[in-house]
Amino acid sequence: MLEVTDLHAYYGKSHILQGVDLRVDEGEIVSLLGRNGVGRSTTCKAIMGEVPPSGSILFRGQEMVGRKPYEIAQAGIGYVPENRDIFPGLTTRQNLMLGLKPGQKDGEGRWSMEQMFDLFSNLRQRADVEASVLSGGEKQMLTICRTLMGDPSVIMIDEPTEGLAPKIVQQVGELLEQIAARGVSILLVEQKLTIAMRISARVYVMGHGRVVFEGTPQALQDEADVRREWLEV
Repeated sequence: MLEVTDLHAYYGKSHILQGVDLRVDEGEIVSLLGRNGVGRSTTCKAIMGEVPPSGSILFRGQEMVGRKPYEIAQAGIGYVPENRDIFPGLTTRQNLMLGLKPGQKDGEGRWSMEQMFDLFSNLRQRADVEASVLSGGEKQMLTICRTLMGDPSVIMIDEPTEGLAPKIVQQVGELLEQIAARGVSILLVEQKLTIAMRISARVYVMGHGRVVFEGTPQALQDEADVRREWLEV
């Protein structure tokens, strides 16, 4: 579904991505692991067109390199950034409505607002309060659900469990599994190995702007040298 080949990206003169190769298949959860600063978030931003990329980004056989971010979103790629962007002065319900694509009505795609409330009942309870009063976990769920309202076929989620309590981390993991079960592919950027290893079909490890390991969670578990060199503190 999503195939990235020889992806390069720069911030000014800094060569951040140095030939990244990865793929995400239909309904698959793939985790992108690595220490801070190795290019995981930049990979998502390059795929989304927020950082000018070179190389190839094929989505359903169509080249995304050179397209604007809104065109990539309309093609069916969703992106949940690490900073949990919400509209604090709007209600939870209004935030969800903003996830719809132009001309799209609630319930026309794979997801409806009612299904979002079923996935995470806290959002139903706070549907008509301003999003600014939501907890960190609720804001994270809101950003994921708002992106799903646009009916993406693949969704990239950057550090969804950062700063959340263990119980909410568990809920986020369960939500991601439910999303994948509905046929939506997930590229997950995650610092917590526990959740990534539990829910992912495959994992990529990045180091110095490129992929240094690709395989199943079990294969990574068996590669102590890889974990020690590229993941462990």
